Amino acid sequence: MLQPFPCAPWPFVPDCCTLPEGTTQETIDRWRRVATNLLWALSGRRWGPLCPVTVRPCRRRCMDGSLGAQSGATSPWIPYLGRDGQWRNASVCGCASDCSCGALYEVRLEGPVHDIVSVDVDGVTLDPSAYRVDASNLLVRTDGECWPDCQDMAAPCGEPGTFCVTYRVGLPLDDAALAAFSALVCHLIKGCGGSCGCNLQKNRNLTRVSRQGVDLEFGDPIAMYNDRLTGLPEVDSWLMAVNPYRQTSASRVWSVDYKRPRTTTHP
Repeated sequence: MLQPFPCAPWPFVPDCCTLPEGTTQETIDRWRRVATNLLWALSGRRWGPLCPVTVRPCRRRCMDGSLGAQSGATSPWIPYLGRDGQWRNASVCGCASDCSCGALYEVRLEGPVHDIVSVDVDGVTLDPSAYRVDASNLLVRTDGECWPDCQDMAAPCGEPGTFCVTYRVGLPLDDAALAAFSALVCHLIKGCGGSCGCNLQKNRNLTRVSRQGVDLEFGDPIAMYNDRLTGLPEVDSWLMAVNPYRQTSASRVWSVDYKRPRTTTHP
């Protein structure tokens, strides 16, 4: 699920920004898009929300990796032989988690999940009260029903026999993120218009001054950019707080045993 950047700009809160006279909404919106892409990349590509994506989950069974004994009975439990040689009962509907005494009906999504747009099962959109999100990426069903064991991948979403989840990815933006973003937008707009008092003087990295000879020594701006910083205190303090190790993207752990949800990319 690769997305190059957020599809909508972040909210602009100009509490501490006086925009140049005559600044149009079109100009503000353009630099909002620029600032959104910059801060999203510099902060590790984790903040959202990104564009909605629709996935077709592949259910992970309780008996994956074990030698199962198929039963033709209608019992909700199926006996299987575990890796330790012990016989156990596997529930047909859901798996018991480490913290649950009973079956837990869940599917794993690629997260962090920002919000769920819709969940469609057999062409019917479920009420939001029928599910919840745990641990930022587990979609748990709470109405007592099971998620489908399988689905018709050849049929489009919304048809009988399908199971589709539409959701958005990304950590929620807090007040600190919005303050840093708004400061960057204000800086870019003023710098583009050539307005004075636009904080551009702060971005020159002055390191030494000789008053009598009027000698000025500036730091190398390339070094600052290599550290994934902007030179704006309001912005860089947020970047250092949320991405202190300067990660370019969120860390991931891949498992060959984990079935990733299927995403339709075309058409």
